[in-house]
Amino acid sequence: MTALMAAGLSLLMIGTAFLSGIFGMAGGLILIGVLLVIFPLPAAMVLHAITQMASNGWRATLWFRHIVWKSMAFYVAGCLVSVGLWSITLYVPDKAMALLLLGLSPFIIRAIPDKILPRSFGPAQVAATGLVSMMLMLLTGVTGPLLDTMFLRSPLERRQIIATKAACQVFGHGFKLIYFGALIEQVGQVEPWFLAIAVTSSIIGTSLGKLLLERLSDAQFRIWSNRLITALASYYVGYGLVLLVGIA
Repeated sequence: MTALMAAGLSLLMIGTAFLSGIFGMAGGLILIGVLLVIFPLPAAMVLHAITQMASNGWRATLWFRHIVWKSMAFYVAGCLVSVGLWSITLYVPDKAMALLLLGLSPFIIRAIPDKILPRSFGPAQVAATGLVSMMLMLLTGVTGPLLDTMFLRSPLERRQIIATKAACQVFGHGFKLIYFGALIEQVGQVEPWFLAIAVTSSIIGTSLGKLLLERLSDAQFRIWSNRLITALASYYVGYGLVLLVGIA
């Protein structure tokens, strides 16, 4: 880890945390894509988990009174079941497969009719979202557009979406940190001094994002969130296919 790389990654983390501070998403997707290029997958997962725990933890603190605690509890329960099942195999995917799964997930959710996947956020739906999201987290490093799409389909207003999803993500990335930092055979390692920089950068970016979110309406929030999901998901599908066929 050179000083120049550390400075560049710090700026990237501020920018991605700023984006997530506005929409509660997208920043983590961009960050994991860069980290997967620079670091081996386990190390990228560990660094991403710590930065996202800091970013989401601070975001949950800033919007604490808007957290829907019941939804968070059922989400965490689903995550725990998923980690238990995944720990049986301790599977670590290659980058191409991780990127493809990351990009395809929102399109699959959007294709499911409302009568099969209703626009509600009851306990069973939240727990199922937690279970599937945690599987994606262990495969790709993020829950990706899947969790974002599910929250945008819910009746929650933008502050509740931001706050509740941030609280859920603290636990999700925490479970990912345990998985890639302790459970698998080749655990990921990152220099402690850079972890401190990463956490500080994430908190700065998140605080800046809150200022802009307060100026958005719920309609603007949903429109721009869906546009970001589509753009990022399409990119990761394309990048995953390029890696899969061996072009890059």
